[in-house]
Amino acid sequence: MASNSRELAQRPAVDPLDEPSAEWGWHGSFPNGTRIAAIAVAIILPLLLIGHHVSVTEILWMCIPSVIIIIAVIAGTVRKRHAWRR
Repeated sequence: MASNSRELAQRPAVDPLDEPSAEWGWHGSFPNGTRIAAIAVAIILPLLLIGHHVSVTEILWMCIPSVIIIIAVIAGTVRKRHAWRR
């Protein structure tokens, strides 16, 4: 635990050679953006089924990945909510 504000202000140095994004000031990920993009893809895939279908293979290649994406988003959300318990 930090005893004064000077210790709080110190951050570990990130080498710009190891992580190029550090030199322009951003270093992280897009957890909400990733979740939103996954949900958008999971909604768009079944919408591609509108129209004439030649075989069941098309349905499988649109619906199964959509279901897998939805399960992954739900699992990631549950894991994130319960991460403090581990």
